[in-house]
Amino acid sequence: MNIEPVAFFHSPLTSKFGLPRQSGLAGSLPGRVVFTPAYRQEEAVRGLEAFDYLWLIWEFSANDEGRGLTVRPPRLGGNERVGVFASRSPFRPNRLGLSCVYINKVELTPDLGPVIHVLGADLMDGTPIYDVKPYVAYADAHPDARSGFVDTHVWQPLDVVIPADVARLFTADELTALREVLAQDPRPRYHDDPQRLYGMPFAGRDVRFRVADGVVTVVEAVAD
Repeated sequence: MNIEPVAFFHSPLTSKFGLPRQSGLAGSLPGRVVFTPAYRQEEAVRGLEAFDYLWLIWEFSANDEGRGLTVRPPRLGGNERVGVFASRSPFRPNRLGLSCVYINKVELTPDLGPVIHVLGADLMDGTPIYDVKPYVAYADAHPDARSGFVDTHVWQPLDVVIPADVARLFTADELTALREVLAQDPRPRYHDDPQRLYGMPFAGRDVRFRVADGVVTVVEAVAD
């Protein structure tokens, strides 16, 4: 089977560094699903406004295909290995991702046709999307399901400090989303140098920050 993208994702995050490691972790992070020309018809999304969430099937386009049978999940500190099919690792045999996102609105535009505005995605800007499916609670929700090592390794978000001179460079919505993204700790799990300066592209700026004692401190935000 050969598949082609039906849409591309647009996000303030233009690099895979800084992406939330799962959808929904940064619930205020905005994004847009923009269809390719063949699907820019209102009929393609008819009825979608009656749903709250979407499943996106997409490609880890910035990664090489995974070749190993085991991976090191960040939740386990980046050191312990589990089977690739027992993980949500982005390094997969076919590079396919699956994300559940909130539908903020469906906009009908004169040039791009229907555009789906979503919140909480873990996709970088330019990501190809291969299918869009509505989330159906009776079939898709399993609140009592076991979640393997995720159940036994609780993740604690970091505190985020953004100085006023940096905060004023962003809109209120952008600032909320930036705080949520940084709270998830974008660093590789094996990094623990409080003096190291990291840079993450966000909303047209390179956001530079340090992490020490469970706190992310933004140092500056420089225009790209």
